[in-house]
Amino acid sequence: MNQKNLNAINSFRRISLITVIAVYFLILVGGIVRSTGSGMGCPDWPKCFGSWVPPTSVNQLPSDYQDIYLEKRVEKNEKFIAQLENLGFHKKAAEIKNDKSILIEEEFNPVKTWIEYINRLIGAVIGILVFLTLFRSIPLWNQDKVIPIFAFFNMILVLFQAWIGSVVVSTNLLTWMITLHMVLALLIVCLLLYIHYKSHRLAYPVKIMTEKPNRLFVILLFAFMLMAVQIVLGTQVRESVDKVAFEFGNLLRGEWINNLGLAFLVHRSYSLLILGVHLLFIYKVYKYSLRHARVFKWSQILLLVLFIEIMTGVGMAYFAIPAFLQPIHLLMGTLIIGIQFVILLQLSDQKKLNIEKIGS
Repeated sequence: MNQKNLNAINSFRRISLITVIAVYFLILVGGIVRSTGSGMGCPDWPKCFGSWVPPTSVNQLPSDYQDIYLEKRVEKNEKFIAQLENLGFHKKAAEIKNDKSILIEEEFNPVKTWIEYINRLIGAVIGILVFLTLFRSIPLWNQDKVIPIFAFFNMILVLFQAWIGSVVVSTNLLTWMITLHMVLALLIVCLLLYIHYKSHRLAYPVKIMTEKPNRLFVILLFAFMLMAVQIVLGTQVRESVDKVAFEFGNLLRGEWINNLGLAFLVHRSYSLLILGVHLLFIYKVYKYSLRHARVFKWSQILLLVLFIEIMTGVGMAYFAIPAFLQPIHLLMGTLIIGIQFVILLQLSDQKKLNIEKIGS
């Protein structure tokens, strides 16, 4: 490989890795937004209270600002409802139309407003990074066309995610929209990891370092699907926490856990199944992989992150859901998905190499 191609690969790898890290940082900030109840800190989108720089005092707003922004959100929701009906989602459209909680307009809170505004600024920076990732992928077209194609698709997905974010605001944090927002974020992360990994393979050939990769792949794929379901369950638990907090007037946090219902119990017990499958996977990796293999090293990181995830979950369950643990718990969950995906890519390559070895 000539130096020009190698420089292009390394340049793309750097920007794609920075973008992955930035997306994870945004997920952490998004968790802070949720845990502080700042999701509606800005009642409009993309501006905040009609300005690119939000106000710092209620005195900077008109006296009827709540009515003004409620009217704007209702108008946007009517367009969204019409779009859903045109696409055939009549039931979802009816749910939004009949959901009276959407009509609740929060009072101005400068702290919450600026937390949400910072969240949006970071999102804008990530948009720039995603564009740079696409730009840096173009020189790799002759080496691997999949990389720039997926980089372009990822940029389209990010734009769609931004639009979904605006709908989340206009629908006053509608539950299933928040879940969709999270699923899209995970898909964006996986796409970025995929093209980053493929660029790594262009510069560094894969070597056989794992026996029985098929068996390891199946176990981890099962764990990956379990974890994806667990994250969706987690968003439902998060919604239950919000409802209970509202009912208790954000007081008596020690009583919240007892009122979360079935979703929390399933989420908590389900984690034991996830732990068991991962321990089985780690044991198999230890048995079939070389100690300096990437699969082995990433599996150790996976176990560490999984341990932190479980401990933060235990901390929330037994210490009255402290607000600072909520975004950490969310971040660890999404990190697990990313690490699992990277290991699955590595095992997929090991499978191909083993097939080629047998064929030769």
